Amino acid sequence: MVTTFLQLLVLLLLSGWAGRAQDLSFVHANVVDVATGQIQPDQTVVIRDRRIVQVGPATRTAPGKGHVVDARGQYLIPGLWDMHTHVYFDGTASAGTQLILPLLVVSGVTGIRDMGSELDSILYARAAVAAHQLLGPRLVVSGPMLDGPKSPYKASIAIATAEDGRRAVAMLQRRGVDFIKIQSLVPRAAYFAIAHEAQARGLPFEGHVPDAVRAREAVAAGQRSFEHLIGVFEASSTAEDQFVAGGAKLPARLLATYDPAREAAFIRWLSQQRPPVWQCPTLLWERGQWLVDSLAWRQDPDLAYAGRSWVLQRWPKAQLGIARSLDTDPLAVRARFVDHELGLVRKLHAAHVGFLAGTDMPAGVDLIPGVSLHLELQRFVAAGFTPLEALQTATLNPALFYHRQQDFGAVQAGRLADLVLLSANPIVDIANTRRIVGVVADGRYLSPAALDSLRQHLQQVATTK
Repeated sequence: MVTTFLQLLVLLLLSGWAGRAQDLSFVHANVVDVATGQIQPDQTVVIRDRRIVQVGPATRTAPGKGHVVDARGQYLIPGLWDMHTHVYFDGTASAGTQLILPLLVVSGVTGIRDMGSELDSILYARAAVAAHQLLGPRLVVSGPMLDGPKSPYKASIAIATAEDGRRAVAMLQRRGVDFIKIQSLVPRAAYFAIAHEAQARGLPFEGHVPDAVRAREAVAAGQRSFEHLIGVFEASSTAEDQFVAGGAKLPARLLATYDPAREAAFIRWLSQQRPPVWQCPTLLWERGQWLVDSLAWRQDPDLAYAGRSWVLQRWPKAQLGIARSLDTDPLAVRARFVDHELGLVRKLHAAHVGFLAGTDMPAGVDLIPGVSLHLELQRFVAAGFTPLEALQTATLNPALFYHRQQDFGAVQAGRLADLVLLSANPIVDIANTRRIVGVVADGRYLSPAALDSLRQHLQQVATTK
C-alpha cells in the first residue's frame, strides 16, 4: 500500500502536478461553450492560481508567463462531474485512495458527488484532495447513507425511528458533510423527521425516494434530487399505493401497472416544481442491474483498470446475487423495462426536467471509475439527448445544481481551472469525450505523457486491489 502511494507521488512530482499551482496557458484551442454548443476557434486560455483569468482569440491574447500548451486542433471543455459515486464503499473501499480517485481524474472527471462512503475516509479524501495531497476530483460528500434498520450496506447508518434520523443528521452535520443521502429502506416517519432536521440545519437532502414514500411527498418535503428514477416509476403506476405499502417493485409488475395518463400528469407536475427536482437516472447502472445475467463484462476493453478482487470475486458474486434477488423476471421482460426507462428519460427531458450524469461507480458490476461516466453520457444520447445535451449533464447542470455557475460549467474567465482537452469534438459525437489528451484539475495540468504514465501505474495498482 505504501509502495503504490509513493509510486504515485513520484509520478505526480515528475509530471509537475504535485506542487505549487503553476501558471498555464492553452493556445490555439477550440473552446467548447457547453451552454450553446458553439465552438470558439483559435483561443488562448490563461490560467493563474487555480482559476481561468483570460479567454480570447489567439491573435489578440498573449499566453501567460508559465507553461504553454499548444492545443491546435483540440477541444477544451469544462471538467466533467460524476454526480453519483461511492468512493469508499463496502468491498471496494480499500481501492478508494490509490485507484478510484486517480482513475477519475485520468478520465477527465474533476468533480464528484459522493452518495455513500465510510465517513472518516471520505472526509479525509475531501480535505487531502483540496490541499493537493491526493490526486482526485473535487468531492461533495454525504458520508454514510441513511438507510433502514436492516440495511445491507456497511457505508450506511441504520435508521429505525424518527429520533434515529434526527440524531444521524445532527452527527453528520457536526462532522461537516455537505448533504444527507437518503436510501430506500428508511421508514416513513423517519424520512420526514430526517427531511425536517436537515432543512432546519441547512443541509440539502438527496437520494432515493424511499419505498414507503410517494414521489410527490418527497418533493413536498424538499428532496432536491431523485436517483435511479425511483419514485417516478411508482408515480406512473396504478399500483403506487400498493408499492408504498410494501409491494414488490419488479419490472413485470411496474410494466403491467404502467398508466400513460398518470405518467404524463406526473411529468407535467414535476416539470413545474421550483426549485427544480433533478433526476440522476444512472442509466448505465440500471441497464447493468436489470440485465446483469447478460453482461459480457469479461470482454470489457477497460478491464485492466478494474480491481483484481472486483473481477475475481465481487462481480461474479454480484452477478449471481442480483440475479437471485432482483432479476427474477424473464430477461425479455427486463430488457423491455430498460427500454421503458429510456423512454421515460426521453419524456422527462422533453418536459425540461433537469438531469445529472451519475454512475453509481464502483458499486455495480463493470462500473469502472471514470470510464463509466463516458458510457453514461452515451446512454443519454441513446435516450434521445443530443451530444451537447448529454455533455451538459456532466458540466453545466452540476454547476446549476450547486448554484455555482461562477465556478464551474464553462471555460470562461473567473471560473475554476477544471478542464479537459480532447482530440476531437464532443458536440459531433459524445464518444469523443473519451479522447482525452490533457486534464487540468484545480489548476494542475496532466499532460499526455503524465496521463500515459498514470494509466500504466493504475493498471498495476488494479492488480493489487
